[in-house]
Amino acid sequence: MGKGQKHPFQGYPVKKFFYVVLWLSCAAILFAAESAGISVGIRYHNKQLYYPQNGSIFVQVTVTNNSSGVYRFRLPDDRAFALDFDVRTPGNRQVENADILIRKRSGQSRVFFRELSLDPGESLSFVENIRDWRRLDEPGSYIVQAKFYPGLFKNGNITVSTGEGSGGFELLGGFQAGNEGAGEEALVSNRLNLHIRAPAVLDSGGIPVALEEETQAIYFREQIPPDEVVSWTLRSRQKSQWEKFFLYLDLEQMVQRDAARERTWRAESEEGRRRMLASYRESLSKQTIDGDISAIPFEFKIERTTYNADEGTVSVLEKFKTGDYTEVKRYTYYLRRSDGVWTIVDYVVLSLGTE
Repeated sequence: MGKGQKHPFQGYPVKKFFYVVLWLSCAAILFAAESAGISVGIRYHNKQLYYPQNGSIFVQVTVTNNSSGVYRFRLPDDRAFALDFDVRTPGNRQVENADILIRKRSGQSRVFFRELSLDPGESLSFVENIRDWRRLDEPGSYIVQAKFYPGLFKNGNITVSTGEGSGGFELLGGFQAGNEGAGEEALVSNRLNLHIRAPAVLDSGGIPVALEEETQAIYFREQIPPDEVVSWTLRSRQKSQWEKFFLYLDLEQMVQRDAARERTWRAESEEGRRRMLASYRESLSKQTIDGDISAIPFEFKIERTTYNADEGTVSVLEKFKTGDYTEVKRYTYYLRRSDGVWTIVDYVVLSLGTE
């Protein structure tokens, strides 16, 4: 150093500087120790075939504490402020944010959250729809990875204050696009391969076909008798093969079984009816509507089949596990034939008790 030149730290309180560096080092070590053994994993929840702009893509997110201490974090009611899904093409192009996510994270937002803790060996799981995060409206292959922010997203516009009434907290702040998670360490999950398929295949008569997930085999509606149609449907449900399960269901007739839905159907436009069918199909697969048809029998027996040229009925004795008991029900399926193909259009259920 030349004569007359000052040392870079001359006049600076070196002792204070030393303590600042020591404090930052300790904080980094403590954070690393606390995060060690904490993992986030994702897997498909009720995996099925996925199409552009049609149906939800549910993923189960699991936070696991494999460390030796208690792990504490914040979880908001709206997961958009603690979770992100990084979805990319094989060429590493990131998929755009969904419109609903952009609306949530723009401007001033109020987010309520809870302080949670996991003891060693404990896990917490919740299910989210990837379409609420990313715009998946093109067929193709994608790679999905979740990022979990245990301290919530951070940026310069956020302040934290105690909530009123519930004893929780509320987070106030602006979440600007492109600045999500700034200044906050994220826990990164494993990767999932996601395949968005082209729109459903139709046969020469315009009848939808089923594509099996594992073998990629294409199934067409065939001209089989009513009892075989019902057996196909029940066996498909036993194996959770949803595309095969839906193959012989006439969803247009099924959705109109309920009087209120029938009135809505009649008042809807063609586009509105397509949305109703997609929603009804999704609700059936999640067993949130008409649960009797999507229940899984561990055993069934065709009792009686009657039909004429256009209509038929099939009576089936079905058994279900209910705790320590076996519940027995008689299902009567109503079928209709169109262009030589029988499809299920309605059903009734009679409970026969337990055994």
